[in-house]
Amino acid sequence: MAIVELRDITYLREGRPILSGICWRIEPGRHWALLGANGSGKTTLLKIITGYEWPSAGEVSVLGQRFGDCNLRELRKAVGWVSSAVLHQFPMHSTAIEVAVSGLDASIGLYRDFEPHEWDAARAALERVDAAPLAERAYRLLSQGEQQRVLIARALINRPLLLILDEPCAGLDPAARELFLAHLERLAREADAPTMVMVTHHIEEIGPWIEDVLVLRRGRMLAAGRKEEVLSSELLEKAFGGACRVEHREGRYYLYLRWNGDHHAP
Repeated sequence: MAIVELRDITYLREGRPILSGICWRIEPGRHWALLGANGSGKTTLLKIITGYEWPSAGEVSVLGQRFGDCNLRELRKAVGWVSSAVLHQFPMHSTAIEVAVSGLDASIGLYRDFEPHEWDAARAALERVDAAPLAERAYRLLSQGEQQRVLIARALINRPLLLILDEPCAGLDPAARELFLAHLERLAREADAPTMVMVTHHIEEIGPWIEDVLVLRRGRMLAAGRKEEVLSSELLEKAFGGACRVEHREGRYYLYLRWNGDHHAP
């Protein structure tokens, strides 16, 4: 059973194509990066996979369930989504463990009394991302990297089979980003880890634990497959619309843009 299978997806907004001809299959345990310039359609594609947007044409199946024939509300419980868009939306008084346990109801804030076993599940989720010591601390006082780890715990509490990370490193300083990526890599290597899709603009965030890359350009698939084949200078020049050079060092990829003969890391 494929984790995600998209067949010839098209999405129109006010008659304008945002996505066209997307065919994508994600196998269990194969972690992907989703890459592309701003406006390439990455977030829209994620919303289609999670059922928050409906394609204008094509067929969507997630976890073996075909959209249109399944209960999307129930299906979403098996899909975790971590986005910096919700980073600062939680009530000011929330603790880290309260943010984590809210994932059981997919709510922003708590609207019922939780059972002891549910609080235990929240602590276990925090433990998975090395955030257990943060449990009783005020969420708003945590660093952004710590907040992102708590959000991942929130997504993991339902033990999803698919975890989508929408630009999780946005806003992190270099040291915090490397620590956060190390936590992701450790999670990815767990025997019961969910299949993960990480959206990024920066290929240096694509660590050894990610096997495959999908690149979008203006709403179309530019390339999809093993990262060794996709992360090339020629292909990324097309993706980002500028001359560039890709280097591979010590298991990581780096992109350098060329302007007037000079090299610049993005």
